[in-house]
Amino acid sequence: MEIIGRMTADATVNETKAGKKVVNFSIAINDTYKAKGTDEVKRFVTYINCSYWINPGVAAYLTKGTLVECYGRIGADAYAGKDGEAKARLNFHVNVLKLHGSSSRTETSAADAAVKETTDDLPF
Repeated sequence: MEIIGRMTADATVNETKAGKKVVNFSIAINDTYKAKGTDEVKRFVTYINCSYWINPGVAAYLTKGTLVECYGRIGADAYAGKDGEAKARLNFHVNVLKLHGSSSRTETSAADAAVKETTDDLPF
């Protein structure tokens, strides 16, 4: 399955009890449709929670507003809430992640700072 959307917030890296790291993030998919018999265009947004287990280092690039393309599968997670009530949620388990554009932020990213540090003391 393939989904493309924009990051709703900066990604977070969490660690399981077994020590495995997972990148969690949410994307928004904008869509439109025209109701039958009208010329009015309806707009709606679908939010999807995603998890990426392969490389936690990618979290530095997953910032709010970045356009991402995700390939993977949807999984259902069942759990008991604090009140003991059974609950469930859907999660998109990402296998392949492609970045298509950065957010409009003007802040220097951690990756840019690392590159700048290594090039500042070059003799040429």
